[in-house]
Amino acid sequence: MIRFVVNALIFLGSAAVGLWVSSLIVDGFSITGVGIVIAVVIFAILQSILSPFIFKMTTKYASAFTGGVGLVSTFVSLLITSLISDNLSIDGVTAWIASTVLVWLFTAIATWLLPLIFLRNQVEKRKG
Repeated sequence: MIRFVVNALIFLGSAAVGLWVSSLIVDGFSITGVGIVIAVVIFAILQSILSPFIFKMTTKYASAFTGGVGLVSTFVSLLITSLISDNLSIDGVTAWIASTVLVWLFTAIATWLLPLIFLRNQVEKRKG
């Protein structure tokens, strides 16, 4: 149970990092201050549902596209989040492409780094 909670927190944190960085870098990508929490939760839930589904569909019907599953699921999650939430808006083709790549990239990096930071803090607590 603890592992599930930690993984969920890491996933939410990585989604927050990806969305926040995109809001700073991409013109046409905006997220409201308070709305970032809502957008992150919606995005993370969609991403966790869509990634395995899209992976399964691509391996079954279009195996050449399995490498792009993360980008496709990020795009679809951003699209649905922007449609059901007024807290996230993306305007323009360039903003959609750039935000999809940046959210995917920073979410992947954060998903890799956050456990390392968390584990280091746990080790330091046990030593201290």
